[in-house]
Amino acid sequence: MSNETQHSTDCLIIGSGAAGLTLALSIADKANVIILSKSALKEGSTLYAQGGIAAVFDENDSIESHVQDTLIAGGLLCNEEAVIHTASHAKTSMQWLIDQGVPFDQVTGPDGLSKYHLTREGGHSHRRILHAADATGKAVQTTLLDRVKAHPNIRLFERFNALDLVTSEKVSLPETAKKVHGAYVWNRNEERVEVVHAKFITLATGGASKVYQYTSNPDIASGDGIAMAWRAGCRVANMEFNQFHPTSLYHEKAQNFLISEAMRGEGAKLRRPDGTRFMPDFDERGELAPRDIVARAIDFEMKRLGADCMYLDITHKDEQFILEHFPTIYAACLKVGIDITKEQIPVVPAAHYTCGGVMTDLTGKTDIDNLFAIGEVAYTGLHGANRMASNSLLECIVFAQGAAQQILLNLDNPHQDVIIPNWDESLVTSSAEDILISHNWHELRLLMWDYVGIVRSDRRLKKALKRIELIKQETDEFYSSFRVSNNLLELRNLVQVAQLIVTSALSRKESRGLHYTIDYPETLPSSTPTVLIP
Repeated sequence: MSNETQHSTDCLIIGSGAAGLTLALSIADKANVIILSKSALKEGSTLYAQGGIAAVFDENDSIESHVQDTLIAGGLLCNEEAVIHTASHAKTSMQWLIDQGVPFDQVTGPDGLSKYHLTREGGHSHRRILHAADATGKAVQTTLLDRVKAHPNIRLFERFNALDLVTSEKVSLPETAKKVHGAYVWNRNEERVEVVHAKFITLATGGASKVYQYTSNPDIASGDGIAMAWRAGCRVANMEFNQFHPTSLYHEKAQNFLISEAMRGEGAKLRRPDGTRFMPDFDERGELAPRDIVARAIDFEMKRLGADCMYLDITHKDEQFILEHFPTIYAACLKVGIDITKEQIPVVPAAHYTCGGVMTDLTGKTDIDNLFAIGEVAYTGLHGANRMASNSLLECIVFAQGAAQQILLNLDNPHQDVIIPNWDESLVTSSAEDILISHNWHELRLLMWDYVGIVRSDRRLKKALKRIELIKQETDEFYSSFRVSNNLLELRNLVQVAQLIVTSALSRKESRGLHYTIDYPETLPSSTPTVLIP
């Protein structure tokens, strides 16, 4: 057991997914790094990403086509500069992953030479998805984590929650620009709050889909980075755009399991309980329409028919093809008694991805000096009103490498050492009322699902906001009175993120991309991102 409660590093990275690990490996030869992981090091959304990563490798494809597909899928609300930047850096970023040892699938061409197998997903006009079978995220996560563990300049803090950022204001420094100097973190192993001093801090905490009752995300996706950055004074943008993945496996024994969009890319069809297709009734692209359209279509058909789910059917494909391309999905479905080579897969939408987040530039810099945000926690402008499939892991790698360049460029700049006092628990007690935290936790997630889901209205949103504000008040009182716990910390962050989501949704007087409201069903001729200022 260590008694050390004050730590120091060049760069504190909060989060151990693709974005955080990429940044760590990109700077660790010249900088000391601490990676903070709230749960097991490998746990996170990266691990569960099935489909793949978009990049132009086919000679018949082009960066311009990737850009146009992204802009269209994003409801024409993307930042075009960010889209061009990401698509232009995609191939070199993928080559970096290949150099790290990520085993993307390959095939032998007619000329006898090996090349990467590319699949196609919704919104893409070409095959441009590199993948490792149907478990790409796992391949990326395990490969990068093995290299991180072997690096002498990287320290791994496992089972540590970040509580709050320490900025100039908190240590009473008269700096003209707000700057970050460290963070308070909760050591769950020792059950105590500690301090990390850092020249640079990077938020790589992922999204906030746990704010919804039904989600494809792991338990740790509780919006921690967004909430911390907001409390520290960073702007957030486009929080109303929450992506619901259309096809989550509907089975009581298989919560949180996604059926990859790549399956539709390889010809799987969506069907009603009577076996008829319905996607052609909603979009000429059918099953390959962007996710917002497919999710709303499934939601509409379920409500219209009073059905518990819709069905995804790939049984017309050869059995060996299915086993080769979708071994993870096959095994998971078989585990609950569904043989996807012979049976249709019951599916429902589930909260999947946070398209908005902490505002950054093209290098991940936020409104606070020396504070970066990369990956799903950030709003870069890439995704607009709807994220196109397989652009998420791509964004992690591209922007992590951009942040690395900035950090290394400024690593030797003068940095003022400040005194950050130890956490004061003298005025708090251990809570004997955990049931109240648990109740608010479940109520928040259910009301977000019921009132702030795939289809919205001003009435539902206002009702949600009123209750969220009460839950927030109760949570703040708990936080000021009782010692921290994982559930309390996550509830504190989730309720803050919920308030940001609803506030953003109420301010958008149109339906666009992932935000659909019955009060304003039309899309305006032009629109701008929703920006909230603390």
